[in-house]
Amino acid sequence: MESNAVLESRPVEAADSGGSPMDLSKRRRIGETIIESLLFLAGVISVFTTIGIVYVLLKEALGFFGSPEVSLAEFFTGTTWQPAIGNFGIWPLVTATLMVSTIAMLVALPLGLATAIFLSEYASARTRGIVKPILEILAGIPTVVYGYFALTFMTPLLRRIFGEGVVQIFNTASAGIVVGILIIPLVTSLSEDALHAVPRSLREAAYGLGATKLETAIRVVVPAALSGITAAFVVAISRAIGETMVVAIAAGAGPKFTFNPFESAETMTGHIVRISGGDLSYDSIDYNSIFAIGLMLFLITLILNVISRRIVRRFREVYE
Repeated sequence: MESNAVLESRPVEAADSGGSPMDLSKRRRIGETIIESLLFLAGVISVFTTIGIVYVLLKEALGFFGSPEVSLAEFFTGTTWQPAIGNFGIWPLVTATLMVSTIAMLVALPLGLATAIFLSEYASARTRGIVKPILEILAGIPTVVYGYFALTFMTPLLRRIFGEGVVQIFNTASAGIVVGILIIPLVTSLSEDALHAVPRSLREAAYGLGATKLETAIRVVVPAALSGITAAFVVAISRAIGETMVVAIAAGAGPKFTFNPFESAETMTGHIVRISGGDLSYDSIDYNSIFAIGLMLFLITLILNVISRRIVRRFREVYE
């Protein structure tokens, strides 16, 4: 027994062509070296791409803020955005973006999480095989189709419910609802992955204590997967904030400072699409304003990711 233990503790060795022992653990394989190099290259490209995007945004945005017509105080506190006449208050675009994103979250988060719980805890293999492809179809539909769906179906539906005098043809409510439908597959997929990662032993322990399947899902599985679900929510919110075609088609085409979701308003992404498609001269104040708006979007997304990382670290559960 002692000799066997000694043999097991020694590193694996093999004889080379000369008969001398060779440690296989230190032997380099060409295929693994190539794969490692490619993966490292992919990481480097991702980092430099991010740096390049930030550099372009900062460079062009500084050109905008360095203009004598622009005031930082007006930019962050003003409620009128009309660069053509020298009004640079960003709040009309920010409030429209936040309204669309909030409505989208009210639609996507509960429906997406409920669907994830159903697929993870209740659905049979056959049901899961039917529901997941349907969600993948929703994720694969072009966003421009969602935009016209919001304009031709959701808006008339809201006008029939609340009245044509209340709901305008272009409004942030229909755009927000459809953006929420758009990101349901994202919330569902990421939340289901987080729920599926919860160990089976926690479920069995809850069943052993007499908990029902619903109690186990709501009080045991969801809290255990809270960090992953939170990360899924933040990714979905970032996706909603950055959505372009739906809001460009259905929300409206003019900056308007309003908190009424049934009125037309223009989001930051919608404004970028509308302005960049016009005849703007390079390095003009209107042209540089696009990058200032893009920088605001980047900062909002960055803040969301920082909050997400803090929440994930706070509620992260590690199981062995």
